[in-house]
Amino acid sequence: MQDMAGFRATPSAAALAALVNAETAETDPQRRLLSYRRPGGRIVAGNAAITQQQEGFRVVALGPAPVAIEGRFISLSAYVHGGLLTIAQSAKPLDDLRQTYLRVVLFSLLPAIAAAVLGGVFLARRAARSLAGIETTLSALTSGDLCARVPQMPDRQGDIARIGRSVNRMADAQQQSTEALRQVSADIAHDLKTPVQRLELQLQRLQETPELPEEAQLLADKALEQTKGITSTFQALLQIAQLEDGAPRSRFGTVNLCEIASTFADIYEPAAEEQGRNLVLDLPGAPVMITGDKALIGQMLANLIENALRHTPEGTDVAVSLQQEAAKATLMVRDHGPGIPETEHQNVLRRLYRLEQSRTTPGSGLGLSLVAAIADLHGSELSLSNASPGLRVSVGFSS
Repeated sequence: MQDMAGFRATPSAAALAALVNAETAETDPQRRLLSYRRPGGRIVAGNAAITQQQEGFRVVALGPAPVAIEGRFISLSAYVHGGLLTIAQSAKPLDDLRQTYLRVVLFSLLPAIAAAVLGGVFLARRAARSLAGIETTLSALTSGDLCARVPQMPDRQGDIARIGRSVNRMADAQQQSTEALRQVSADIAHDLKTPVQRLELQLQRLQETPELPEEAQLLADKALEQTKGITSTFQALLQIAQLEDGAPRSRFGTVNLCEIASTFADIYEPAAEEQGRNLVLDLPGAPVMITGDKALIGQMLANLIENALRHTPEGTDVAVSLQQEAAKATLMVRDHGPGIPETEHQNVLRRLYRLEQSRTTPGSGLGLSLVAAIADLHGSELSLSNASPGLRVSVGFSS
């Protein structure tokens, strides 16, 4: 634009032609083209002939030996003093600048973008791992594992790390509260067990009193029965507390599950027949050996059989079976009773929880709690399922 303005300032066409010729004398046609064409088409000044073609413009450098000029040019044309003045500047500097910019992008910006992307992927994966750890911990806490904690790394900060620390603080408080509640229940059971046992002994002596009136004898019998129930409840609470502490693990040894199942089936078969029920036993041909406490596993099986007999209608079966699959042995007890709603399967494993909310029927709500505590002590998997009709309780041991 400045060059065009300078040429426009000339007073006449002759002066313009002289100025163009003066400029072209010191101008390389590969860099700058000047052309002043009169209305008739004759070039009167300049260093190149610029003609328009179908596919663009053709440029020929003027001189003793005209030479076609290749390359891209940026041109500006205007009519000055009756002729067409064209000024064209080579686009090579712009092309060189573009190449320089592309190199800058290629060798600096692209690596920076790649580093940013890789850094983002790394941070995203680390955040995903942290969130997975929090999710796993929350799932374990929900399942009853109050010892579960979110793994902590002191060098990590941020919102996710703070959430993990908050989850751990919540878990600590929950664990302390639960352990305090367990300890209180164990202490109460321990402190009241002795006085209740003394009361039971005194009631037994009252029963044995000679010439005790019949009405007093009936009252003593009822009181003794209730006292025995209280003693049994306290004993179960204390045993559950001991199991949760893990103390009985010191007594673990090699146990044959087939032998335990056969023994307790023989023990309860007469009682089942007396109640009009049939106790069915299904065992594998070979012994099934696990590591555990024989007495506790027997108590667990006894609780399950008693529970099944209590809820099975007369004339139906109670099935006790044992299955061995690879490194897992599964002990199952199945009844044909009303079963337990699936939504209550986890609740009935809680201490003192009873489906019959009015609590008018016999029982303490500790039978399945004791089974769950023994199963947990042995690291086995306890599951309740619908037997259609009835309830199936499965305990999976690692053999």
